[in-house]
Amino acid sequence: MDLSNKKEPITGEYPVLVALQGPLEGRRWIIKNTILIGRESDCHVAIEDRQVSRHHARVQNNHGICELEDLGSKNGTYHGGQQIFEITPLNDGDIIQIALIQKFAFYSSDATMPMEDIDPSRLIQKGKLVLDKKSRRVWIGNKELTPPLSAAQFRLLLELYEQSGKVVTRNDLIQKVWQEDEITGISDQALDALIRRLRDRLSELDSQHQYIVTVRGHGVRLENLP
Repeated sequence: MDLSNKKEPITGEYPVLVALQGPLEGRRWIIKNTILIGRESDCHVAIEDRQVSRHHARVQNNHGICELEDLGSKNGTYHGGQQIFEITPLNDGDIIQIALIQKFAFYSSDATMPMEDIDPSRLIQKGKLVLDKKSRRVWIGNKELTPPLSAAQFRLLLELYEQSGKVVTRNDLIQKVWQEDEITGISDQALDALIRRLRDRLSELDSQHQYIVTVRGHGVRLENLP
């Protein structure tokens, strides 16, 4: 399974998947190669809900022709309100639904996408790294991180961002990142793995600075450049 989906500028050249109603509302993903949708953290579009299968569905871009495929999910993938059982071509404006949790709109390019652009310079600035809580979008300088962070990665970054420069304990991070019914099974190794993945994503835009710093025996802090 090809999960490569390298960072590309939003230019209108590539199709776009936009989250509508559901927990990911307002987020968007450029479809350069393959977009994997599911509950696992290795999915490009991670929906942390038990109704969503680990690897639920995928959207494949084959030289500009995009297709939707259900990956044997338990609760189904829907296209235009109808559950799909075979690979289905996508057209501009089509509506996709994953189980009963999340709706998406597919646009053949971001030029046709009815979404107001966000100027990061107009957001509250805490440093070079800037995020928008509502849309869950992240910038370093004027470069946007695409595809977007997973839900867990964004919650981790948001907690550190709101306390920039301060050390946040590992227990506090676990409380903020994972839901109450999941906390019991969360280990230090799971948090460490999430921190590593977040560091890797941020380094895609700025490999010269370590934004996420571990303070041994105390916790983690965000070192945001001025």
